[in-house]
Amino acid sequence: MKVGLVDIEPKVFNTALMQIAAYHKSIGDEVEWWSPLTAHCFPKVYCSSLFDFTDKTELPKRAICGGTGFDIKSKLPCAIENCDLDYSIYPKCETSYIWFSRGCVRNCGFCCVLQKEGYIRPVRSKNLNPNGRYITVQDNSFFANPCWPGAIMQLQKWGQPVDFQGIDIRRITGEQGRALITLRFHKQLKFAWDRPKDEEAVMSGIKRLLGYYSGFMPRARGLHFTNKLHFGRYY
Repeated sequence: MKVGLVDIEPKVFNTALMQIAAYHKSIGDEVEWWSPLTAHCFPKVYCSSLFDFTDKTELPKRAICGGTGFDIKSKLPCAIENCDLDYSIYPKCETSYIWFSRGCVRNCGFCCVLQKEGYIRPVRSKNLNPNGRYITVQDNSFFANPCWPGAIMQLQKWGQPVDFQGIDIRRITGEQGRALITLRFHKQLKFAWDRPKDEEAVMSGIKRLLGYYSGFMPRARGLHFTNKLHFGRYY
């Protein structure tokens, strides 16, 4: 059977579509990108969307749709969710998307993570991109995961630069800071600063992390500290 994937967010490397592709290839199906010109070739069609503002008017009516852009409660079937990622559908993807945890410990009014994924819990990390140059850690709050020490060890083992998407600088501890600076970063280490009222906690966390750096660097022979810290206000 031929399975079609609909790409309505071309700037996004959609991991749900990667898992769908991996699953169908594992059971012997062919997987290709859907287009109106070849629509008749696909008995089954999937579409995944991250954003509710993405135009969905041109979707085939029979498409199986999911993702936050369609329904915040939508989930992949277990057989697909348990699959690794098929990075071959995105030849230009240069990163590996990794989750060590799902969910979050916070319930911010501007964020849907707690509603969608629930309270934070560890998960099995997926496969690396064979063509990846760095790792994108997608955890919403990396150090809130009770199994974060094991995640740090795994990142050290992989040895690639890391791009964290969820480091909560407000709650970082000495142990976490010292673990963090044993890694290489892709470009800059970033922290979100979403609410003005968090300024004191954010600045305190920044000072603590900079202190860990200054205390560690004299003993860091053989390590290349080209990392930069980037702090931005997002409000």
